Amino acid sequence: MKIVAVRTIPLMGRTPEGGWDTEIEPGENLHTLVEVVTDETMGGKLLTGIGSVYTSQALVEGALRLMRPWLIGECAIEPERVTEKVSQMAFWQGRGGAVTHAISGIDIAMWDLLGKVSGQPVARLLGGYYRDRIKPYGSILFDQPDVLRDKLQAVTARGFKAIKLGWKPFGRVDRKTDELLVRTARETVGDGVEIMVDAGGSEHFWPHAYKWAIETARMLADYDITWFEEALPPDDIEGFIKLREHSPVPISTGEVLTRRQSFMPWIERGAVDIIQPDCTKVGGLSESRRIGWMACDHNVLLVPHGWNTAVGLAADLHLVAALPVARWVEYLTPSPYIEEIVATPFKLDADGMLPIPTAPGLGIKLDWEGISTTLSHLH
Repeated sequence: MKIVAVRTIPLMGRTPEGGWDTEIEPGENLHTLVEVVTDETMGGKLLTGIGSVYTSQALVEGALRLMRPWLIGECAIEPERVTEKVSQMAFWQGRGGAVTHAISGIDIAMWDLLGKVSGQPVARLLGGYYRDRIKPYGSILFDQPDVLRDKLQAVTARGFKAIKLGWKPFGRVDRKTDELLVRTARETVGDGVEIMVDAGGSEHFWPHAYKWAIETARMLADYDITWFEEALPPDDIEGFIKLREHSPVPISTGEVLTRRQSFMPWIERGAVDIIQPDCTKVGGLSESRRIGWMACDHNVLLVPHGWNTAVGLAADLHLVAALPVARWVEYLTPSPYIEEIVATPFKLDADGMLPIPTAPGLGIKLDWEGISTTLSHLH
């Protein structure tokens, strides 16, 4: 079974609010689906796999101009070997960045293909089911207290038992505001809902360093916060090492890193309690699995970053099913790119848990009519 084409599908027009200093416009394209097409058929149709990339179609297409000659004609059901080959061949032109992002989508699509061909869910192919469901945390932005209360009540009404709050006023006004927001959140949801806090230290020109982070971590501990994410800029490994050592709450980061090699010092040097690779950026499921087992060997939890699409969420679910060091999965809420592009939407059970798909491949069926509302054009 050979790869005969790689297509890109931009999602645009419904991009959720990101929380950045300069907010994205609805027409901007930050997520791109990747379809790997083979020379064989299933059910009378060409057999394809679907992946997701957390970057624009323009950057994915630019990367594919480099990589298509290495992909066309390759075996379509050997994701680890093929994507590692492409990563090695792109070494001088794309070590990390957009090339690795594009490889992520290709890798996910090839795992989807392998699952469809073998009749097995991706989680089993990745090693097996350590769990058949996992706790999702609804990921939303901080806001002014009155607005924040309404947001939190809407999320808990959907059945979430964990919520992550991030960005916007937090860390950008003063300490009193930060504590007011966290106190508002805890009083609104009560003690039965986990709360995580994401400072958003990957925002450009993040102004805070270790002393702000450690004082904030101590405040968060007073409100039983589950973890403190991106408290420092993403390149400040020395600051994270010191913060993790002295913080009373677990420390997490990793969403902007790409390639397993970039994660090694963070895990080996004890910079985090929780590592957060993004499957749609880091190099796909193949790379995320390697990072996950590295984390396991160093007693570090893995929580995939998931500001994502339904395809990315499905990949994350299979990943966390196949790793013993996973307890949560991120679920951006609400998001048309998660909830409106699949034929059967994801649904929390009565305990606020998400079931892991068990159908072959990623185990989801795309709603192409829903996707068409986001398309500018299809390559």
